[in-house]
Amino acid sequence: MQILAPIEWVVAWVIYGAHWLFTLLGFGEGPGIAWVLSIVVLTIIMRAAMMPLFFKQIEAQRGQQLLAPELKAIQDKYRDKKDPASREAMSRETMALYKENGSNPMSSCLPMLLQMPIFFALFRVLGAIGPIASGERAGIGPITQSIAANIERSTLFGAHLSDVFTTTASTTSRVVIIGLILAMTASQFFSQRQLTMKNMPESAMQGQAASMQKMMLYVMPVIFAISGVNFPVGVLIYWTVTNLWSMGQQYYAIKKMPTPGSQAETEMRAKKTARAAAKGVVLEPAGLSGSNDVIEITSGGQRQQPKRKNRTKKN
Repeated sequence: MQILAPIEWVVAWVIYGAHWLFTLLGFGEGPGIAWVLSIVVLTIIMRAAMMPLFFKQIEAQRGQQLLAPELKAIQDKYRDKKDPASREAMSRETMALYKENGSNPMSSCLPMLLQMPIFFALFRVLGAIGPIASGERAGIGPITQSIAANIERSTLFGAHLSDVFTTTASTTSRVVIIGLILAMTASQFFSQRQLTMKNMPESAMQGQAASMQKMMLYVMPVIFAISGVNFPVGVLIYWTVTNLWSMGQQYYAIKKMPTPGSQAETEMRAKKTARAAAKGVVLEPAGLSGSNDVIEITSGGQRQQPKRKNRTKKN
């Protein structure tokens, strides 16, 4: 596939460059764990470069969650109307709602879509390692025949980076691959569950969109588990690491920027209240303005009148 050739070239250079850095740190130049770690470095570089898109994805998903009740109302409005005019009107009202709130349903899928070319390029590079090492095809970027031979002989717990469950005859490799598939699917499941269960308001946990999200929560890991038997070990390493990275990013984002009305926001407010109480300050529930009232407790145990945190002094 010629369209992936430039991406394959970049992937090859990143893996090669990471391995070169590991050799400076004392790792051997030949076959070894440094080539495995190079794939981990590729994953980290790619995910770090996509961090701005990740936070846009979080914002888009939050927008989708908050719009869920209004979207459900539009769907209910046209539920029994199957004629083309009603379908068009429902679509028009849905798009107007997205536009009015600055939300784009495709934004939540963008990081995944941008990852796919890297994923397929890595898949093709690792699939070409054997033919390059044997001289059957030309190298890719810095990966020459000798470099490819070193990569091919590199192992993770006895499984070669280019081993595939459906083609390898090694029992050791198959056991390692099964372990990686389980790690990949489990991390995929918990990464998605982290978003859908803890960072969604109760209002967004109902309706067709919520049902679809819950279905994808269980369907996607199954798809990855089935397709994983066709992935080289190196690709399984890449996908497992990227899922773990996603879990870490999401944990930080949910902790610092929870969706209003979600379980994560409730927990954050409880922690803030507990910290304030330890300092002798009582945080009253949010009022109409959305901000907490602050009541200071004096040394004599008396409470002063409530004051707004955000109250500015009038001239």
